[in-house]
Formats: sequence, structure tokens, C-alpha cells
Amino acid sequence: MERKFSFESLDVYQTARILVKGIYLLQNKFPKEEKYALGDQIRRAATSITSNIAEGCGRNSYKEKIHFIEIAFGSMTESFSQLQNAQDLGYIKDEDIEKLRPLFNKIAGQLSGLRKSFENILNTQKTINDP
Repeated sequence: MERKFSFESLDVYQTARILVKGIYLLQNKFPKEEKYALGDQIRRAATSITSNIAEGCGRNSYKEKIHFIEIAFGSMTESFSQLQNAQDLGYIKDEDIEKLRPLFNKIAGQLSGLRKSFENILNTQKTINDP
């Protein structure tokens, strides 16, 4: 069996992958001319969530890990905002966003929990290293 990367086993990473797939499928409802404008922006923001979780887990320092989790959180909120823009423009319906809202809420909580976990480890390291 091949070795897995540490981020692959994180619940937040798995949930974010589901969200990315949902966003890609929802973006297919956009008019053709928007698939490369707002659609591209939403896709980039959504994939940035999983990318930053992975990148953060690949860093050695907990300060860097926290930084990338914060970026992932920002990308998550950006994705939600862009979906609202698409709704305002009539590309998707309110119920389309509401179907994904539980995933956004779950990811927000999971990212916050992961950040707190990393902060606790960082603070413990500082305490051990302080004279």
C-alpha cells in the first residue's frame, strides 16, 4: 500500500473536497460567458481551500501551518461570497446555495478547530522552550 500524506486523513480536507465538487457542479449552471469570469473565480477560491490545507500540513513550523489554515478559511468565505454574487446575478438559486451551506459551516468549524489545535501545540512548544 502506498503512503498517504497527513492531510488526506483530515476530516476538514475530506469535507472541503466534497464542497469543491459541489461548487464545480453548481458552476455548470452559469451561462457560458460566465464560466471563465465569475465561474473561474469561484473554482479558484474553492480549490484554494484544499490546496492551503495540504500546503499547511506540509510545513514544519506550526506558525506556518496556522497561516495556511487561515488562508484556507479566507478562501472558504470567498467561495461562499462568490456563490452569493452568482445568485444575485440570477445564475443560481437560493436553494442551490442552501444545499451547500452545511458544508461551508462544517468546514468553518473544522478549520477553526484545526487552527486551535495547532495554536495549542505552538504554545506548548513555546512554554517548553522558555527558560
